[in-house]
Parts: sequence; structure tokens; C-alpha cells
Amino acid sequence: MNKFVSFRGIVAPLDRANIDTDVIIPKQFLKSIKRSGFGPNLFDDWRYLDRGEPGEDNSRRPVNPDFILNQTRYQQASILLTRKNFGCGSSREHAPWALLDYGFRVILAPSFADIFFNNCFKNGILPIILSDQKIDDLFAVVESQPGFKLGVDLQQQTLVSESGPTIDFDVDGFRKHCLLEGLDDIALTLQHVDLIKKYEKQRLKSEPWIFTE
Repeated sequence: MNKFVSFRGIVAPLDRANIDTDVIIPKQFLKSIKRSGFGPNLFDDWRYLDRGEPGEDNSRRPVNPDFILNQTRYQQASILLTRKNFGCGSSREHAPWALLDYGFRVILAPSFADIFFNNCFKNGILPIILSDQKIDDLFAVVESQPGFKLGVDLQQQTLVSESGPTIDFDVDGFRKHCLLEGLDDIALTLQHVDLIKKYEKQRLKSEPWIFTE
């Protein structure tokens, strides 16, 4: 997992509440367990005017001109601004995979579904919870300023723009450490590889039958 220390990107406003994981990445795309390749089908039902299928050439599909990510000013966005309960629905980890593969590293919302929230941290995405008022203020600024960017400093836990005040945010200390160091669950486990090997050797001596085929 790539480290997350500081980041700056264009903000895309998705002004809807209760966006579930089937909207983020529809069920027909869940056949693959690879973490890459889902970005082109992020928000597939909203981005395109037809039903998408795995392996389809998306460049030939009719796009929905009214969807926010299809608008020129937001096509390079890497920070998603949205409403409450983002990521509700099923627990599919493909949802953060799709967001990350598209290019989003930060999501700003008043609240998130718990499992989705946890999955974001495990995949290198920083989900930031802000008050309804701060979210409203950001929607207003993004609408009025094409190309609006935010700088995200995880170490200082701040959001910084050229035209507004600095916004502080909270983040769990352990999750912050993992993002700063680029540690997912596997990397965390491998930090104790010597102890694991020692345990396996001891277990082999004391209970060798466990290791026979």
C-alpha cells in the first residue's frame, strides 16, 4: 500500500446521501479479486447510459453528460466531496478498490458506513468526517470555483485551500500511523515475521502431526 503523507487535488462534488456500494461498483463487476481495473466502472450506472459488463470497451459506451465525473472540470478530480452515510450497503471491498483505481485518495463526508470506512484505510484512502456545515461550505466553494483544490496534510490533520480557512480533521492514531507508513493488514503482520517463524518452529517440534499431509 502506498504511503499517504500529504496530498493535493481537485475536489469533485457528489451531492447525494446514502450512496451504497452497489452504486459505487455494481455487482456484475465483482467477479475479479484483483485490486486494479475497477476505476473505469466506478459509479457505472450513473456514468453511462447503458448497462456495463465486465471486459467491455467503455470508450464505446454512451456517457451520461449530467453526471458530475463526466463534466470536464471534474475529470481530473482526486478528492470526493459527498453527503452522509457514504458507502452503505454490502461490505464489498471492491468499492474502495474502484475509488482508488479511478484516482480518489480522499473522501469528505459527514458520515460513512462502518465497514466501508474501515476498508478505505486498509486500501490507502483517507475518509475524513466533517460537520454538515463544513461540508455545505465546501460544496458552495467547489461550485463557485472551477478547478478548486484542497491540500491534505495527514501529519498535521488539516485541509488547506488557497481561498479559505484551514480545516482541522480527526483521525484515529493507529489508522493514521498505518497510512503514513503505507501499512495494510499484510504488511502489519509481516512486521512480526521473525516471531511467526519462531512460533512455527516450536509448533513443529511439539506437534509435528499437524504438519503432515
